[in-house]
Amino acid sequence: MNLDGKAAVITGGGTGVGRATALMLAGRGCSVAVNYSKSKQAAEETAAEARALGVRAIAVQADVAADDDCRRLAATATAELGRIDVLVANAGTTEFIAHHELDRLTPQVWQRILGVNLIGPFQCARAVKAAMDSAGGGAIVMTSSIAGTNGVGSSIPYCASKAALNNLTLTLARALGPSIRVNAVAPGFIRGRWLQEGYGESYEMIEQLATARAVLKKVCEPEDVAAAIVALVTNDLITGQVHIIDGGLTIGQ
Repeated sequence: MNLDGKAAVITGGGTGVGRATALMLAGRGCSVAVNYSKSKQAAEETAAEARALGVRAIAVQADVAADDDCRRLAATATAELGRIDVLVANAGTTEFIAHHELDRLTPQVWQRILGVNLIGPFQCARAVKAAMDSAGGGAIVMTSSIAGTNGVGSSIPYCASKAALNNLTLTLARALGPSIRVNAVAPGFIRGRWLQEGYGESYEMIEQLATARAVLKKVCEPEDVAAAIVALVTNDLITGQVHIIDGGLTIGQ
């Protein structure tokens, strides 16, 4: 896919990987709808930076766990940008709960994590399908995690949600092909605010351990993941794949 003149929806687009992806797409001539749930200022700043690159860009509030919000997000992006060619289902949430603390995994924790991380991407994909069909096809990329393949991460529900998202990627690729391609990226440790806030005082130690274990002796920056997302969007022969981006963390010692 040639991105010049196309339009993308990026959920969780105001910070981290979402922000880096929105700006990378904008730099290649793709207009962007930067979705946010709570980070309004960050999303508006990202949209402004994208506009400075010469494309149309808007910030749109929506909770991807709510189907009505997903449909409104798609409708707003179509109305404001004229089309939708790309969906980056990047919005995610978790609770940092040690895996042995089973009693802390309340139904509310499960429902919120699965609602955002699994049901949300499905609802967003369904919501943009008509606009993508009208544009002649499109590309969807899910932001998963190595937690979905290794079962190691911030909490058991988070790991389960990402494993299910990997399966959803495969089934949607079959269901939406040949006009819409569906892939996922599965990052390892990503430097940034999300993990800093989650791990607190342990953050630097965990980053050092991840760096030491990784074969390439480095962990992800948001831009590394964004580059992989853009590569999947632009390669017209890849669908139904989950691409691990972790510096060799999962194969390290």
